[in-house]
Amino acid sequence: MFTHLPRFMGDVHVVLIAVSGTDIASTNQADALRKFADWEMLEPIENQPAFRRMNVRMWILPGSVLREDFLARRWKEATGETVDEIIFPSRHSAASGRPSLTLHPIGVMQLDVDETPPYGGKAGDAPPPSTRLASWWQELVRKSEHVELGEEFDTSLEVTHHGPWLEVPSLFIEVGSTAATWGHKGAAEFLADIIHRGLGLDGGNGFGCWNPELDSGSPVLITLGGGHYAPRANNLGLQSGLHIGHMLATYALPFTAPETEGDEPGGNWKQSINAAYRATVQAFPYGNIIFSMDKKAFKGWQRQAIRNHLELLQAPLLTSKGVLALLESNLGRTD
Repeated sequence: MFTHLPRFMGDVHVVLIAVSGTDIASTNQADALRKFADWEMLEPIENQPAFRRMNVRMWILPGSVLREDFLARRWKEATGETVDEIIFPSRHSAASGRPSLTLHPIGVMQLDVDETPPYGGKAGDAPPPSTRLASWWQELVRKSEHVELGEEFDTSLEVTHHGPWLEVPSLFIEVGSTAATWGHKGAAEFLADIIHRGLGLDGGNGFGCWNPELDSGSPVLITLGGGHYAPRANNLGLQSGLHIGHMLATYALPFTAPETEGDEPGGNWKQSINAAYRATVQAFPYGNIIFSMDKKAFKGWQRQAIRNHLELLQAPLLTSKGVLALLESNLGRTD
């Protein structure tokens, strides 16, 4: 039994779970979350159902969420509450058709700024990534080794892609990859359990929320190059003490060769790096933002251009071994 509560809840900070009402993978996760614990029904927001539990809100949106821009601002205008983060339970589509469980941040920073993004977002930019990406990825991998879903699901991070445009950190947590598995209730319950515990809806402390004081100086990784399923971030993201920011595939770093040798290359590669860096800094205040590049994904002149630009940003570019060495040195700190 749900109780209707007043729309205006006061000046409080909340996490918003944005559900697509036409996506069975999204609604299944939402249904599972509401079965795990008692949620209170709010008055409709923009005529759409909304619920609350503790400091978390759930909003059932009428269609695809890829173009539901400014959700935090809209929630604030409707309720007076400040949204600090948005979680999107969703489906994942892939031509391979393999069953999968994935996590990813959002953005379309590689597009020309005057281009209309085909799958939502703000062309040439990216919202801040959720600080929970690494911890939830670690939990997804750990738990997937001990759960039986009736069929084998691949697990992976995905690189930054698609919309909507937001002003607060977010992540997508998805069941893939075709209609054959989008409605898989076991997979939805598995992911919903991560959301439930990760946000502290079970009464615990949750996990993955960045604390600028306690986490100051901790390494936050942005990856450059590679395929859509972020192999570099998949491996490094399992390391304790490392946070994950944006992940840019090779296609998100478009280069055009310079007309004269020694000139800076053209293309939107620099725009992509700047947007990823700016958004990750916003999500992880006082974090130690580092980059790691898939050298095989780029030609020599492209690699050098990236190195030169990261020097201007004063952002370290580390190999995988360098990232691991940094983590080891952090573990040895006594401050």
